[in-house]
Amino acid sequence: MKSCASSRNVERSEKCLGVMFDMRPTLCDVTLITDDGRRISAHRVVLASALQYFNAMFTASGVSTNGCCYVESNQHEIAIKNIDGQALETIVKWCYLGSVETDEESVQELLAGAKMLDCVDIVVICSDFIKSQLHPENALGINTFAEMLGCTDLQLYSLNYIHNNFIQISSVSEFMQLSAKRLTEIISSDFIDTGESGEQAVLSSVISWINNDMDLRKQCLPSLIEHVRFPRLPQEVLVRIQDEYPLLKTDTTCKDLLIEAMKFHLCKGQLTLLTSNSRFKMRSPRGKPKCLLVVGGQAPKAIRQCEFYDFCTDQWYEIPSELPTRRCRAGVAVLNGLVYAIGGFNGSLRVRTVDCFDPQANRWISCPSMEARRSTLGVCVLNNRIYAVGGFDGSTGLQSAEVYDPISASWHFIAPMSTKRSSVGVSTLNDFIYAVGGYDGASRQCLSSVEFYNPSTDSWQLIPDMSQRRSGAGVGVLDGKLYAIGGHDGPAVRKSVECYDPQLNCWMQCADMIIARRNAGVVSRDGLLFVVGGDDGQSNLPSVEIYNPKMNSWTLLPQKMSIGRSYAGVCIIDKFWL
Repeated sequence: MKSCASSRNVERSEKCLGVMFDMRPTLCDVTLITDDGRRISAHRVVLASALQYFNAMFTASGVSTNGCCYVESNQHEIAIKNIDGQALETIVKWCYLGSVETDEESVQELLAGAKMLDCVDIVVICSDFIKSQLHPENALGINTFAEMLGCTDLQLYSLNYIHNNFIQISSVSEFMQLSAKRLTEIISSDFIDTGESGEQAVLSSVISWINNDMDLRKQCLPSLIEHVRFPRLPQEVLVRIQDEYPLLKTDTTCKDLLIEAMKFHLCKGQLTLLTSNSRFKMRSPRGKPKCLLVVGGQAPKAIRQCEFYDFCTDQWYEIPSELPTRRCRAGVAVLNGLVYAIGGFNGSLRVRTVDCFDPQANRWISCPSMEARRSTLGVCVLNNRIYAVGGFDGSTGLQSAEVYDPISASWHFIAPMSTKRSSVGVSTLNDFIYAVGGYDGASRQCLSSVEFYNPSTDSWQLIPDMSQRRSGAGVGVLDGKLYAIGGHDGPAVRKSVECYDPQLNCWMQCADMIIARRNAGVVSRDGLLFVVGGDDGQSNLPSVEIYNPKMNSWTLLPQKMSIGRSYAGVCIIDKFWL
């Protein structure tokens, strides 16, 4: 049998290209000429192998990736229009050496040139560099520049920076030079972060922009002021706002908007108002700090108290606005920035009532009640609707489920589950709603069965059972997997955890919790699961455990809640100001 050997020397190839670059213009077969007169010698084969733009140009295939047609395939001198000479020199060097250097002075020209020549690698390098240089003074200009070039990634990144740093940016000179159209686009966004100043920061920015050129811009006041969310201003601010901003007195649109805002406060933010007009909506900045909200619970009886954990300060804080009535064993969901406390037990009765917390106004309002009384129910949000699943009505476990539509402000039943489930854990995964375990009441057994609801077919379907029966399990979703945490089977309170992988259609064991607990709340944040409170079968727990799926390990949050509570509702919301 004939033997053979082969080898590949990458360093030699790189060295040859380096020598070819250094030898220029010797043995070069093309010269690129820019508008500023710079002449750049190169080898066609090197340029064509590095960039499709030149490949199409030199091989006479006719069309580049950006649709340009070429006639230069046989020309020795080729004019490259609309590109900076130094930028083209840098791109040609990259074709040979694969390296590029840029700085604040040259990066925009280089990015424009790389975008024109379809050089994706340099576009990414330049975009990343510009991102690192963003600050309030240049963010607006960079966003406009990125939009002009069609650099979508940089455009979205800089826009997010503008939203997150709105207060600082609204005071810079670039902001005062914005067009009315561009200003409208910014202040109409749901995502601008107004900090502690709230909506008054938006109002102040509009007035400052108009005052910067009063004669020309005063006519823009009515169209701009419509995007200020006056209902989100405190009532005491609304009372004196025309004295603080005299310009508002001169415009009828402003007066109408102030009347609308006062009506909102007089009606105490009724839910029909909250969903009827964009000015009533809270802004929800993407980069805003988050907090962990704990609502009501059993400690040892149903309570009204709520508290939140601030991830920035690592401290718990009590919320002055308590629930309107005592509530435990309720479901909690967040929709459009509002926190819904749904059903539960008030210490005497299982209820179907719903209360809604507006974090920016720091108050609770009453919402339409469910069709059925439900405690120990499961609640989740899917496709901008709230689902209430199973539970206990005081007499029997419930097989039924219902959905709340915020547009019509009404509940209606959906298809029932395959079995009754009280103390059921519920969460959403891949556009389905999963009902995990629970207690069926009829056979007086805790359940290991799990089923999911498909909204498009209004039907439930069973999946493989869990390895253990679990009633009162905490349920959460992380990295595309469904977690069932703790719970109990009769008197046995569990610390075990398992997760369901929908791609494998099976359950897998995870590390046990540190403390056995049931009736705990579960939320996910930053790739971690937080298991809040619950009880161990003897006492309510003030502790919080954190699961890291990469390490498959649990740790205790050092700071405990102010009181031990089980059957509490938990959720993650934007940090708000008390």
